[in-house]
Amino acid sequence: MEASEFDVQTASQRCEEVIEEIQKAVIADREFLEQVMLGILAGGHVLLEDVPGTGKTLTANSFANAFGLDFTRIQFTPDLLPNDVSGTNIFNDQTQEFEFQRGPIFGNIVLADEINRAPPKTQAALLEAMQEKQVTVEGETRQLPEPFFVIATQNPVEQEGTFPLPEAQVDRFFVKSSLGYPDEGGEVEILNRRLGRMESTPQANQVMDDPEEVLALQEVPEQVRVEQDLVMYLSEICRMTREDHRVRVGVSPRGTQRLLECARAQAVIRGREYVTPGDVKEIAGPVLAHRLVLTAEAQVNDVDKQRIVQDVLDEIPVPTVDAPTA
Repeated sequence: MEASEFDVQTASQRCEEVIEEIQKAVIADREFLEQVMLGILAGGHVLLEDVPGTGKTLTANSFANAFGLDFTRIQFTPDLLPNDVSGTNIFNDQTQEFEFQRGPIFGNIVLADEINRAPPKTQAALLEAMQEKQVTVEGETRQLPEPFFVIATQNPVEQEGTFPLPEAQVDRFFVKSSLGYPDEGGEVEILNRRLGRMESTPQANQVMDDPEEVLALQEVPEQVRVEQDLVMYLSEICRMTREDHRVRVGVSPRGTQRLLECARAQAVIRGREYVTPGDVKEIAGPVLAHRLVLTAEAQVNDVDKQRIVQDVLDEIPVPTVDAPTA
């Protein structure tokens, strides 16, 4: 089928095929894979927080393989420089001219691995790329390939040698999720898979035909209807986060838009042409919690940001949204 023929049902089926293929390589809860898919479908970036060895790199690589996209990996370290990310001009002795050497940011799916191990100056090198899908090196701006996604991983902030991400950068991530440790069955499956093969890393096969198909997939959420009562519901959720006594900085207007975009993407994953309050409740935590900046008292008391979002959801009346008639 031509990418231009995508409708909500077809897009939902393609998302299902991608997730099923990735599950052949990654031992993970379906909810986690759907959250990563949610960010990509909404055209945004995803932040994964976990300890090393839980499968974050394999997840990012598997999504790239299933989508048929170029994959690059940046290992963030304390000595990584901004030019190591974006690229630099190198003098060519043969031509006697400077030539631009692309950095690893020039990929379709870029894994920013252990992003919070690099100092803030280098972390900030991703900001322009994530927001504008371009990089500027020595005054010259270069466009990044389309589609372009960053899947960043960070270690828990209490680990030694980590730097907190700037608030402006955290706000650029559409979704924050966690792979977590596998349950007993999952860990046994990991071992059995390892016993049954010679290679050290499983691979997901390609599902999508080309980057144009992925771009067409991203356009499908624009077809999803959002009733006005639900628009008010989305707005109220975000405004309530700013009024919570445990929160110093609540969800920004950018975050409100991301909640809307991800709600529409969630409806596509579910195969619906309209958003329901259930869609909003299901994604509010992964889309909003990481955007909250807690008060000093809340940080000392180790308040859970996900709990705050859930408290807000519990407090706001849920609108009734009927399925639109044809």
